[in-house]
Amino acid sequence: MPDPSLLLLIPAYNEEARIEPVLREFADFFGRHYSAPFQLVVVLNGCRDNTLGVVQRVAKEFPCIGWLEFPAAIGKGGALIEGLKLAGHADLIGYVDADGATPPRAYLDLVQKIGAADCVIGSRWLPGAVIHQSQTGNRQFASRVFHAIVQTLFWMNIRDTQCGAKVMKREVAEKIHPSLRIADMAFDINLLYSMKRAGFKILETPTEWTDKVGSKVTLARSSLTMFLSVVRVRLIYSPFYAWLRPLRPLEAWVYKKLNAPQPLAGPRSAKNEDA
Repeated sequence: MPDPSLLLLIPAYNEEARIEPVLREFADFFGRHYSAPFQLVVVLNGCRDNTLGVVQRVAKEFPCIGWLEFPAAIGKGGALIEGLKLAGHADLIGYVDADGATPPRAYLDLVQKIGAADCVIGSRWLPGAVIHQSQTGNRQFASRVFHAIVQTLFWMNIRDTQCGAKVMKREVAEKIHPSLRIADMAFDINLLYSMKRAGFKILETPTEWTDKVGSKVTLARSSLTMFLSVVRVRLIYSPFYAWLRPLRPLEAWVYKKLNAPQPLAGPRSAKNEDA
């Protein structure tokens, strides 16, 4: 049976110093090891550096690389929501982080397991995961606290919701896309819970991963933003959500104070599309 066509998204915010080797490694690896059509689309999220120039330069060597550019910062989740609109271009669509924490061979392993589920996600917390460089103790502690909160609120029984390596079938992305509203790094919870409620099967599998230097995540602020966002997702699916509409201005003020992207209320449009 031939391989399904694959579209891989990479959300990027000011990644000119790190993204070039990642693009080259993925484009070269999948060009040599994947028989079906492969596209790699970088979603530029309010970049103020030369990330776009780097992407355009590498794309001249690898025609499989394209991009979407959003001049305003829309958050990692916002970038992925926009990228997932391209689901109709391939049989499978997924994403990885711009820092190269997940190597191409590990991502291919996820793709090859898609026959057993509707969505396959990498996990750093399952037995068999290969971790070359661990997170700091503070980040590991914050990760486990966040996991406990997510498990309490959603009961998805997923050990690692936040690993930036996921792939899903086209029909999954198209079905759940209207329910995706979380623009910050808690986007993954929105994505996975939407899949669960829609009845799709999620397979969590150990992956290979390396913690990379240069993280743009501020632990305290990001943790608070993610907590607020997962509570919002929980409330969306509660009978009380409509009663909370008068609090929307307060919600907007809190996200602004945290310098975090607000939950989306509607579609955005790209300045430039080459995919």
